[in-house]
Amino acid sequence: MKRAFVLEHVEFEGPARIATLLAERGYAIEMRALHRGDDVPFEASAEDLLIVMGGPMGVGDLGTPTYPFLRAEARLLGERLRQDAPVLGICLGAQLLAHAAGARVYPMREAPPASRRYEVGWGSISLHHAGSEALLRGLPAEAPVLHWHGDTFDLPPNAKLLASSKLCQSQAFCLGTRLFGLQFHCEVELAQIDAFLAADGDFVTRANGADGVDRIRDATRVHYEEARRFGDRLLGNLLDAMTEAAPRR
Repeated sequence: MKRAFVLEHVEFEGPARIATLLAERGYAIEMRALHRGDDVPFEASAEDLLIVMGGPMGVGDLGTPTYPFLRAEARLLGERLRQDAPVLGICLGAQLLAHAAGARVYPMREAPPASRRYEVGWGSISLHHAGSEALLRGLPAEAPVLHWHGDTFDLPPNAKLLASSKLCQSQAFCLGTRLFGLQFHCEVELAQIDAFLAADGDFVTRANGADGVDRIRDATRVHYEEARRFGDRLLGNLLDAMTEAAPRR
């Protein structure tokens, strides 16, 4: 049976819509809760899918005793890059994939002054080559997505940039034929957004101010359905490409 390994770093950032789309394609899903001590799946074959989810830790935490699994994840991603083996990284997962590919990952900052910058909440992304790129078939040139990050990364060598936002250029990229990174969250279910806000409210307040949680809740009512349709189509396109030798046209 076809297998997909999903690496989870925190309880509230699970695969959500990705799990639904994988099940529709006949995949058996093997969850690895790395924050609870599950092993990084070095036994995964080059034809198994690897889905790397988000989390509040970052590439800057590699080597720290708090998150011992991060170094092993980066090593596994490096192996899969060499194999052109299928990977989908979401938020932290995209940052780890970029790092494994040799890109710099770093805190977002304004210059000048060099104060910290965050991209948290609903915001639009613009797709590059939306009319001609097979991976983006059936998608509009712009769409709302949920952002939840304070780090960003340079585009890895030999990567193709697929999407950007006003605050963050590197929003989506592909490497080889079957490895993809998405800085934003287009996989979330409606109830999962409440879980994000409940578990990570302090981060929202730091990024957006005291009313940040309420503003995200209000914006969710406006944007969620459009974002879900966009996310299902984009994720479906990427999952289809991950199962083929080359993306369909």
